[in-house]
Amino acid sequence: MTDGALGLTQLFLFLIFIMLGFPIAFTLMAMGLFFGYLGMQERIFDLLVQRTYAVMSNDVLISVPLFVLMGYVIERANILDRLFRSLQMASGNIPGSLAVATLATCALFATATGIVGAVVTLMGLLAFPAMLRAGYDVKLAAGVICAGGCLGILIPPSIMLILFGATAGVSVVQLYAAAFIPGVMLAGLYILYAIGIAIVKPSVAPRLPPEEVNVPFGTILLSLLTSFLPLAALIGVVLGSILMGLATPSEAAAMGSLGSILLALVYRSFSWAKLRESVYLTARTSAMVCWLFVGSAIFSSVFGYLGGQELVEQFFKSLPLNTLTFMLLAQALIFVLGWPLEWTEIIVIFVPIFLPLLDDFGVDPLFFGVLVALNLQTSFLSPPVAMAAFYLKGVAPKHVRLEDIFRGCMPFIYIVIFTMVCVYVFPGIVTWLPSYLYDVPQTGGSGADVLAPPTGGFQVDDAPQLPSLN
Repeated sequence: MTDGALGLTQLFLFLIFIMLGFPIAFTLMAMGLFFGYLGMQERIFDLLVQRTYAVMSNDVLISVPLFVLMGYVIERANILDRLFRSLQMASGNIPGSLAVATLATCALFATATGIVGAVVTLMGLLAFPAMLRAGYDVKLAAGVICAGGCLGILIPPSIMLILFGATAGVSVVQLYAAAFIPGVMLAGLYILYAIGIAIVKPSVAPRLPPEEVNVPFGTILLSLLTSFLPLAALIGVVLGSILMGLATPSEAAAMGSLGSILLALVYRSFSWAKLRESVYLTARTSAMVCWLFVGSAIFSSVFGYLGGQELVEQFFKSLPLNTLTFMLLAQALIFVLGWPLEWTEIIVIFVPIFLPLLDDFGVDPLFFGVLVALNLQTSFLSPPVAMAAFYLKGVAPKHVRLEDIFRGCMPFIYIVIFTMVCVYVFPGIVTWLPSYLYDVPQTGGSGADVLAPPTGGFQVDDAPQLPSLN
């Protein structure tokens, strides 16, 4: 067997083991070490040490545990209930007000936590029963919660964008700026869909009774000031300090962690037991991310050393592709991979396969990263994996079928695809804010005109590409 065939066998067997349910991080390391020993002999153990040190000394990844800690502390601050109630009162006269309040709460809370499972679970316990009691269609209510809960992997400060930046060597700050408008746009389209379906089919989203709608303005204002404003201010300070260049993502994450603890103290929901639990969960999540990166670095280095990456590149170059068809093919493959795999596996294993091809087809990795982040929304919503659907099913009433949740997610998948088309046709949605803030050259025309990586501009917390053994 040639080295290239050995590399492709390594990739194929990895997919098989993942489908069987083996832990991804240790599967990556085991496959990398096994095939590396076949192709490199004892040098594979030197590679293991080098890659482990490179990952653990990567400054970009410092922000991951800090943002995770911020999310877990906020999750345990018990502010979700009052936030949902206040937004529900504020949107009482809007068609589909409960769905609108749920999506707005999900967007804000998902941005603060970035943990999809936590947001979907908590909103499944809080908003899902409220919508069902109000007579909402099960499919609409389920789709609203699942789609809204996934926004945290797109809207900054997103952990997924940090991992993409570390993988692709793209500035996390510029990624945040590039993803901000598409993230807000996607959340806005979700809300417009909820309002539109409530107008077209009032039976699926009935209006609330007058006693729940006619709330004095002073009560609504006071409720928003005590629930919405503090959390929005914390997110605004963290994200604003990053985008304005006042702090690196790591420094802003540290401020966010401290702010979340202060917020918990203000709401009188802070305790040492909750803090200890948050720190434990943060350590567990951070360890998973680090080992995932170590395994990915070993796996991808061995894959490249054996010639697997070169075979993939030759295959794509042999196809009659231009920039448009390459982007369509790449996003279609990522979309299909989202059915059986989670976004972490796609980011650390399959996205790096496409990265060396971006220069060949003249695609900016910043633009590509935002499209991938949008695309990965579908990995949480599309069966058979659809983790958001399984999170909701775990807390939903027994009469709610998993099939109903899947069907409820489908319209929101179409909205994601529509947003991707808009971003490709009008790339200024992605490039305008980085261009305005950091002097990054802005691209005109369609996504097919997106140029190679910009040079110069404002670079904070740049993540160098992990060195290759080739």
